[in-house]
Amino acid sequence: MAELTYRAAIASAITQEMDRDPLVVLIGEDIGAAGGVFKLTEGLLDRFGPERVRDTPISEQAIVGAVMGAAMTGLRPIGELMFSDFFAVAWDMVANQIAKTRYMTDGQIALPLVLRTANGGGLRFGAQHSQSVENWAMAIPGLKVVAPSNPADMHGLLAAAIRDPDPVIVCEHKALFAVKGDLPDGEHVVPLGQAAIVREGADCTIVALAAMVPRAAEAAERLAADHGIDAEVIDLRTLIPLDAAAILASVAKTSRLFTVEENPRVGGWGAEIVALVADEGFYSLDAPLVRITTPHIPLPSAAVLEDLAIPTTDRIVETIVRRLDEAK
Repeated sequence: MAELTYRAAIASAITQEMDRDPLVVLIGEDIGAAGGVFKLTEGLLDRFGPERVRDTPISEQAIVGAVMGAAMTGLRPIGELMFSDFFAVAWDMVANQIAKTRYMTDGQIALPLVLRTANGGGLRFGAQHSQSVENWAMAIPGLKVVAPSNPADMHGLLAAAIRDPDPVIVCEHKALFAVKGDLPDGEHVVPLGQAAIVREGADCTIVALAAMVPRAAEAAERLAADHGIDAEVIDLRTLIPLDAAAILASVAKTSRLFTVEENPRVGGWGAEIVALVADEGFYSLDAPLVRITTPHIPLPSAAVLEDLAIPTTDRIVETIVRRLDEAK
């Protein structure tokens, strides 16, 4: 068991998979000698050389196009987009080509590729560099979507994404890069599509993703200590495939559901969870379904305003206490 940061877990997973499979290559802007703008790929150029670690121009379209072509011709490429916001620049290739090619060719052309990207707010980067876009990708059939919340899951889920036969979007949350955690010894892979129970509880279910998971976990501890509310916390880990069974089983036990998401409220992944539970778990419920979200606004760069927009531990606690009191 070794302790490492979320940032180091990314490089560790890529190293594990590039050592394991010579077809795995890394493509992106400043990922080589510079080690990435967030220092997520340090040491990989020295270890694997410029044939397998390829620097590109500042062009998301070039990166995504190169990754797609490499996958179509037999490699297992990993592409890095510096900021998730700029998926929008190459969205036609992602949504209309990468997501659909295997289906439209009846499986004759597979695209075993990964697109990694720095996602989310909290670092005061402003409206064009702070978005959480996992719900964009979730809406496109043919893409798998991963958003880890801790170093061990970051390593294990990225490894699984690299091995997957389908295109996978891996959202690496910028606010978590310095977070430390233990990584199991040996080869570490976490299967896609399995949620994790972060904290067991009986009074309500809190479903969270990425940077909202530690906030939800902290809120659950405060709810127990200060209000006698025993909250169960679920880390979704992947949005596609979605572990619907874990969510429904938890709601069947607690009878109450809260989702905590960094996405803007309209069209967020929490809406899909709420719809799922309303459709398949309605008779388990004793209270209305509640979403705790960012408002439907561009994220501000001012610290006090960004902190007001993104769900905080205080807001999670206050919302759950208020809504449970209303339901009595």
